[in-house]
Amino acid sequence: MNKTSVVTPEKGTDPASPDAEDVADTEEPKSPAAPGEAADEKDEAGEKPGPSWRRWVPRPLTAVLIVLLVVAVVFAAVFGWKLEGRNDRNAAGEAALAAAQNYAVALTSIDSSRLDTDFATVLDGATGQFKDMYSQSAGQLKPMLQQAKSVSKGHVVAASVQSATEEHAVVMLFVDAEITNVTNPQPRIDRNRILMTMEKVGDRWLASKVELP
Repeated sequence: MNKTSVVTPEKGTDPASPDAEDVADTEEPKSPAAPGEAADEKDEAGEKPGPSWRRWVPRPLTAVLIVLLVVAVVFAAVFGWKLEGRNDRNAAGEAALAAAQNYAVALTSIDSSRLDTDFATVLDGATGQFKDMYSQSAGQLKPMLQQAKSVSKGHVVAASVQSATEEHAVVMLFVDAEITNVTNPQPRIDRNRILMTMEKVGDRWLASKVELP
């Protein structure tokens, strides 16, 4: 009878345990590091991390954003300058309009009993060529107005600014003058359309040209 040989395992070895090579083969491979983890490793290595938004915004787009920002700033400055200039012109136009209306009343309000005072008021509100012309004609008008005992009372019906800068304005006025004299004791209405050019002299608006178009 043949004897069956029995091999007993050596102490310290487990027949069910796999070999070392099998264990190495069964180990799961490490997953690749995520982009954020790689950045963290660089940070720990001593490298200074850049702003996070730069990783997501392409450089050409960043340049476009900067250009748009500069354009916006320039546009705001230009718009503010134009708005300020327009406000200055509007304020100048309003001042010239008020001065022109007052002067139109003085120009069309003459009383033969106080001609010197009325003439002085007209000359005080005038400048340039118109002032010179009125000063010369006043001497010729005075005896005729006194002889006719003329009285004129003017009032502005309507007025508007045709154009205006900070130093120059053109105003259109519609002025009614109520006139009486020896020949016409009953008042009659003389309707006038006046185109008046106003110039700023110092801090005053003065009439430099008066037309009856």
